[in-house]
Amino acid sequence: MAAATHGLALALLWLAVFSDLFSGQISWALFCSGLVMVSQLSFLLLFRTGYNLRFRDPSLTEAQILVALALHTFVLASFDSARGSLLMFYLIILLFGIFQLQPRVFVRCAFFAFFAFSSLNLWEGYQMRLADPGLALLQCCALFLALAWQSLFASYIQGLRQRMRQRSFALQAHQDTLRGMMRQLEDLVATDELTGLFNRRHFLRLALRELENLGPGRQHGLALIDLDYFKRINDVHGHAAGDRVLQTFAAVARACVRDGDVLARYGGEEFVLLLPNADADRLTTCCERLREAFAAAEPLGVQVASLSLSAGMTLLSEGDDLDVALQRADQALYRAKRGGRNRCDAAWEGAGA
Repeated sequence: MAAATHGLALALLWLAVFSDLFSGQISWALFCSGLVMVSQLSFLLLFRTGYNLRFRDPSLTEAQILVALALHTFVLASFDSARGSLLMFYLIILLFGIFQLQPRVFVRCAFFAFFAFSSLNLWEGYQMRLADPGLALLQCCALFLALAWQSLFASYIQGLRQRMRQRSFALQAHQDTLRGMMRQLEDLVATDELTGLFNRRHFLRLALRELENLGPGRQHGLALIDLDYFKRINDVHGHAAGDRVLQTFAAVARACVRDGDVLARYGGEEFVLLLPNADADRLTTCCERLREAFAAAEPLGVQVASLSLSAGMTLLSEGDDLDVALQRADQALYRAKRGGRNRCDAAWEGAGA
């Protein structure tokens, strides 16, 4: 946009030359045009080489404005009656700094513009070359008023941008807080408060998604796990002890499963385990490892004679129904209970695994 503005100014310069409104020679017009081009190429070089990044303002807005104001005043020195028609370029040049420059910096640039134009008229008056001193005074006053108004407007815009920026920061902080609260709510909705494991609803959501993504030739392992004699523990030792046993199982189970496995509290003392991409051997090994680890566990602060669990296992294949698979696992769990507990039974076998 700056280069286009300079191009427009050069077009008006040469229009004035061919309209006999330019008091200088053609060579002087060529020299002014060359200065403008050199200035723009210099700024382009600074941007292309990345040297502008060394400055506090990488856009070099103030420097570009000051150079443009100086060049414009330099060109105006060769105009007489048409000088007033080109005063608008002072305002156009300063427009580039309204959104970028701080108010004090903008006022400094505006003062430079007024000082440059006034000095031009004073110098011509001193040289007795000022054709119409009254017109020159009127132009200076008009430029002063326009620059003063533009400076006030720039200050208002900067204040408005500052308020918008502060509101944006405040809104961003509120959004971050809301996102954090949403994550906490999601965690509360998805997890069981006592054990910290996923709850039943969240497990069903994850299991259905895994089942939908199950490709041909792949299987998932599914197991229903029930803590043996849990009601007896509650009756003998109290519900606080029962809660501690549930927490102990959750801690042991986390240590026995891998990342990506889904473990959830299904209800009461019953838990459910989903092993993605697992065959029968891997599912059996995992459940047996979990059974042995829980049997060796000692709940903190609770004296329980023995801990054990029973598990019913099944496999999920492509096109399988989750409810049907859970029923198969539940039937296998029932066989494990009926077979003496503290064992893992599989739906694909009639005997204990």
